[in-house]
Amino acid sequence: MGALFTISPPMKRPDRKPAHRPERKPDRALDRKFFHKPPQAKPESGLWLYGLHAVRSALSNPKRFVRRAVLTPRAAEEVGAKLLARVKQEVSDMHGVSRILPDGAVHQGVAILCEPLPRLELDAVLEQKSDRRRIVLVLDQITDPHNAGAILRTAAAFDVTAIVVQDRHSPPESGVLAKAASGALDIVPMIHVVNIARTLEDLGKMDFWRVALAGDGESPLKDVAGSGDIALVLGSEGAGIRRLVRERCDTSAFVPIAAAIESLNVSNAAAIALYELRRT
Repeated sequence: MGALFTISPPMKRPDRKPAHRPERKPDRALDRKFFHKPPQAKPESGLWLYGLHAVRSALSNPKRFVRRAVLTPRAAEEVGAKLLARVKQEVSDMHGVSRILPDGAVHQGVAILCEPLPRLELDAVLEQKSDRRRIVLVLDQITDPHNAGAILRTAAAFDVTAIVVQDRHSPPESGVLAKAASGALDIVPMIHVVNIARTLEDLGKMDFWRVALAGDGESPLKDVAGSGDIALVLGSEGAGIRRLVRERCDTSAFVPIAAAIESLNVSNAAAIALYELRRT
């Protein structure tokens, strides 16, 4: 019986050359439109201070270099033409001032762009003569700008000679700090040091009575305040005064409060302590 079908060998496809496609030239205009990033303007150097008290104080400070002021017409009247004469002014509205500042900044219609204050040496500050006892506040790792600003404000009110802070563990100079200080940032000299314990040793050599203010202090502050020059050490609300710093003090003291409250906010304690020191 013959075969019903046969299997033919597979057919070979003819060789095909790829179709020629013309090389696409890049569209330079398209590249420029979608891929080229225009150069961005460099951010302005300096820091913004805001609020009437902070701005007035900064403009009154001959050591403060101010670049420009952005303010409303009403704020310009409140700051005063005499103070504003030293700076380039840009009149705006409240929204215009808000746009150049962090969200939530309470600026009262005025902001200034300025350089940070020049760093000061403690020896140079203490060389200035004083008719009253000299008080140096030493802030041991108080990093919250609101607390530090409130202490600055109180320090200005009680004529504190200087405030000593540690370089790496203190709030940087900023609009928040200046606003909380309500102008005192440009009034009270703030000294940045590398080592607080060593600075306390230096203060002891200059006959400063060194007192650590702590809840577990040895005596009430009024009993150890004395009448001579004094360095009052305040610690952070969490960790308090560090051991090595406290060991460099001559004594420790506390502010008597009712047993119902365990402790005071550090800025409140500073205010009570400074009042006590100034009334003795």
